[in-house]
Amino acid sequence: MKVQDIVSIIEQMAPESYQESYDNSGLIVGEARQEVSGVLICLDVTEAVVEEAIQNNANLIISHHPILFKGIKRLTGKTYVERTLILAIQHKIAIYSSHTNMDAVAGGVSDRICDKIGLKNIRVLEPLKGDLKKIVFFVPGNYAEKVRNAIFQVGAGCIGNYDSCSFNSKGTGTFRGGDNCTPFVGEKGKLHIESEVRIETVFPKHITKKVVDALLMSHPYEEVAYDIYSIENENTLVGLGRIGELEEAEDTVNFLKRIKETFKVGCIRYTNIVNEKIRKVAVCGGSGSFLLSRAMVKGADIFITGDFKYHEFFDAEEKLIIADIGHYESEQFTRDIFYELVTKKFPNFAVHISEINSNPINYL
Repeated sequence: MKVQDIVSIIEQMAPESYQESYDNSGLIVGEARQEVSGVLICLDVTEAVVEEAIQNNANLIISHHPILFKGIKRLTGKTYVERTLILAIQHKIAIYSSHTNMDAVAGGVSDRICDKIGLKNIRVLEPLKGDLKKIVFFVPGNYAEKVRNAIFQVGAGCIGNYDSCSFNSKGTGTFRGGDNCTPFVGEKGKLHIESEVRIETVFPKHITKKVVDALLMSHPYEEVAYDIYSIENENTLVGLGRIGELEEAEDTVNFLKRIKETFKVGCIRYTNIVNEKIRKVAVCGGSGSFLLSRAMVKGADIFITGDFKYHEFFDAEEKLIIADIGHYESEQFTRDIFYELVTKKFPNFAVHISEINSNPINYL
């Protein structure tokens, strides 16, 4: 087992391309080809976590938060970041992080919060823009189903909760093969007219190579005509924050108490109770104040996240309740996501969830 084998499992769910521009997800310390003796999963990488990895004979740490956000010019041990990196390097421990990309994907951080709360009809609060592409290609009618299915199998054709989506129209293609061709239909040097189907569908850009490879491998022609366009549509399956509904409306105070217990929160900071009942709930793991306006537009009764600043609480304007449950508390179950991904693929491999509470905030 190598680092790249385990990383590939995580990135099948949360590709690095989905991370925000400021982020530093990916392999931060170590080599992709390094053999793995064991894995330690955590939220934050600290010296104590690296020591825990050493004790568990784990030479790969998988974290949600990257230990490095900005470049460093020296490794002298003056800061906890430098000391943590030095300790990991000395013991040949690789560090991999999946941060805002794991926030964005289906089944990621915010979806896990929804699961814990018990929400249904879950939708992305701020869908990702600029992620979708459209492919258009032309194929003989008898091969249309085969080629369509090939690109669907690698992930093309998904729109919201629907898959295998495409548009097909019949037309006529013309071509003339040169001296060095081996035409599937027609003859060299002669203009050929063929009844074809024009097929178009969408896909997320990170699977472009898979889609093109599937097209070329399944298509009967020696030279395949296809076009790929970038489109402005939102990818409603990917993005930050989620909004959903409770099965039945709950008393607001009782709901807040349930959230406090479920997420083991030392204290919930919340705005005035403007709704006696809670039905529609918006959430965002980590720092989600930037999504407040989206939660309001979507008609949420309450917005659950972390890291709201004092003056940002005023922005609720008595239209919904802001419930700040803390950054660490809102993301703590991310460790379970990593654990489930790795152990499902490698059930007999040594995988540990860190017992270190890395939350730097205490409550009295």
